[in-house]
Amino acid sequence: MRFHTQTAGSTLTAQQPLNNVVRTTVQALAAVLGGTQSLHTNAFDEALGLPTEASATVALRTQQILANESGVTNTVDPLAGSFFVEALTDALESAAWEIISQIDEAGGALAAVEQGLQKGQIERSAYEASLRLESGSDVVIGVNAYVVDEPEPLVGGTVDPQLEKDQVAALRQYRSTRSGQAVADRLAELVSVASGPGNVVPPIRDAFAAGATLGEISDALRSVFGTYAE
Repeated sequence: MRFHTQTAGSTLTAQQPLNNVVRTTVQALAAVLGGTQSLHTNAFDEALGLPTEASATVALRTQQILANESGVTNTVDPLAGSFFVEALTDALESAAWEIISQIDEAGGALAAVEQGLQKGQIERSAYEASLRLESGSDVVIGVNAYVVDEPEPLVGGTVDPQLEKDQVAALRQYRSTRSGQAVADRLAELVSVASGPGNVVPPIRDAFAAGATLGEISDALRSVFGTYAE
């Protein structure tokens, strides 16, 4: 099975943020051992704000060190035959099927979203994790164990406002070089297909080929489906 993995941003802490480098490394290694084909490693300062160029580089180097220095990529399945891993896999599969069954009983994924099923499960999981953290049954270094008196002087990344101006100018230049009529025709076709039972992927592809932007395509879909609100 081909799949993409992203390390768990929810585990990153604002306290002692450099510890997040270790957390991300362990999670990235787990992903590689699990056979992922594509991997995103979170930056260590993402609990504070946008990543800096330096923290994004460390996240990239984490992948490169695993790929080139750990030896973990020298075999297809390093954990093959591990009873512990197979037992965890069975437990995960069983729990996943239970959730899938609940969604099926609710009438499918969309109906479950409308009923708040997935949202409720996420909130309940977060609440239970918070209780375990406060009670100390779950140890998080720097948060409820090995806490330091003074936080580390670390500031998250910022975005230069000029980047927005440059992007707006580039978008205007791009729109001036395309056929506005062709874009309008493809977007109208997308709206027509989205309004019925048809597959919206081909008209989306055609709209992109005609030069439509992601924002314009999203607006076309919003005109049919609206915007989801809880």
